Amino acid sequence: MTADYFARHRATLEAAVEATRRRGYWSPYSESPKAYGENAVAEGEAAFTARLGKPLDLGQPTAAGWVGNETSPFGPSLGITYPRADVDALVRAAQAAMPAWRDAGVEGRVGVCLEILDRLSKRTMEIAHAVMHTTGQAFMMAFQAGGPHAQDRGLEAVAYAYDAMHAVPSHVTWEKPQGKGDPVRIAKTYRIMPRGIGLVIGCSTFPTWNGYPGLFASLATGNPVIVKPHPGAILPLAITVEIARQVLREAGLPADVVTLAADGADAPVAKELAMRPEIAVIDFTGSSAFGRWLEENARHAQVYTEKAGVNFVVIDSTDDLKGMLGNLAFSLSLYSGQMCTTPQNIFVPRGGIQADGGHITSDEVTAAIGQAVDKFLSNPERAVEILGGIQSEATLRRLDEAAGLGETVLQSKALEHPRFPGARVRTPLILKVDAADEAKYTAELFGPIAIIVAVDDSRDAIARATRTARRHGALTAAVYSTDPEFLRRAEEACAEAGVALSCNLTGNIFVNQSAAFSDFHATGANPAANASLCDAAFVAGRFRVVQSRIPVAA
Repeated sequence: MTADYFARHRATLEAAVEATRRRGYWSPYSESPKAYGENAVAEGEAAFTARLGKPLDLGQPTAAGWVGNETSPFGPSLGITYPRADVDALVRAAQAAMPAWRDAGVEGRVGVCLEILDRLSKRTMEIAHAVMHTTGQAFMMAFQAGGPHAQDRGLEAVAYAYDAMHAVPSHVTWEKPQGKGDPVRIAKTYRIMPRGIGLVIGCSTFPTWNGYPGLFASLATGNPVIVKPHPGAILPLAITVEIARQVLREAGLPADVVTLAADGADAPVAKELAMRPEIAVIDFTGSSAFGRWLEENARHAQVYTEKAGVNFVVIDSTDDLKGMLGNLAFSLSLYSGQMCTTPQNIFVPRGGIQADGGHITSDEVTAAIGQAVDKFLSNPERAVEILGGIQSEATLRRLDEAAGLGETVLQSKALEHPRFPGARVRTPLILKVDAADEAKYTAELFGPIAIIVAVDDSRDAIARATRTARRHGALTAAVYSTDPEFLRRAEEACAEAGVALSCNLTGNIFVNQSAAFSDFHATGANPAANASLCDAAFVAGRFRVVQSRIPVAA
């Protein structure tokens, strides 16, 4: 059956491998809801609704009891319970499943991964509703980011893994000339060997988008995976594990190649799992504090982290003020700033900028940014579909606490959601501070919080922004300038700081966005992350090549 899966999806795999090399636009998964069928959205919602208030039993080793306390940021409690994680049992089950998974071979494992992704695609609308009601993403974002874009990232990881493993031949005959004598011939065998058990620690805001790369990279390279979702966003990854286990069974392989380690905030198991010596690979997305803890303590494992960053925008000049303001307004508002790519600091020279051929003062630029966001969100029915809901109470507290950091440019407001009266919806808070007050803007303020920083000039802005990135991390940067030489210097400074740069975005592409097969998400070159999604380094450390050799008789 595994050979059938590989043959069935081989064309997709080959196209994906080619896409990683060309870096152009490509995706096999549609981001248009219409592509999934006329009634797909309603059917997906019905499938999601049918799960509410019920236990989700995956048929895997568990401890006694159940966990689950997910509450939608749009109001209602999900009421779904999951088997409580038994760390010892899950580790033993993964160890027992490893030999069969390893011996399925490169094509067998990759074929299973491709079939899982195909079935995830067919269940996109159900997963979209699960993502929406655990993360607070508005439906279209939950559909696109939680569905096809997440699947793209998973497929990208499989493509890189396959390419790396396929480059190693399984058998060769090594022949060395011996002058007039017969050459020495040795038969050599090369085996792809997994590192061990993989652990994926999910995040609360993008459980599938951030979870799929590590999950599929480890699976493709032969490592069984224990998936430990965030207690506030279990369902999207639980559905993923459910589908993966079904495919594995149908392929005649142990379902325990993939298991779910559900826990609660009152009894977390992530540290216990991470410190098990059997865990060889860890993928984590989340807070800087826990990411650093993993990097410093789980030294027995290959650890891949994406943590927090202080993303920035530098405004030097523009020939499209309206386009710049509209682009920034969308970027600051999308999913209430709960994206690791959302800009936080906007650096504006005290002397103002040149825009559309005229001079605009610093105060005018600052006011225009606030007015652009306010106008963009002026229609509440439209605004809630951009903002979504606030995933965590901690983010709400951070928003309240940040209000005193600087001069208020735009106050955050609570909006009523027309369909979900209890939804936690907030507009962005925009503040202004002076560059000298570094403590106020050099730490990440996750959520709908932006800070306009008054600087001496554009060079000062780039210097301060990239210094912050080197010290505290950043995933994205944006620069607006009509000066080619300034753009060149900014690109050089951002490259040295390990930050992905976008220049002069004024249309429908935003700094928040990251396209699989083209954009490298994070670089691993500053404290915001130690890995990139996705490059060869993201997969190469998940397997080893072990050889054997024997002389060939003349």
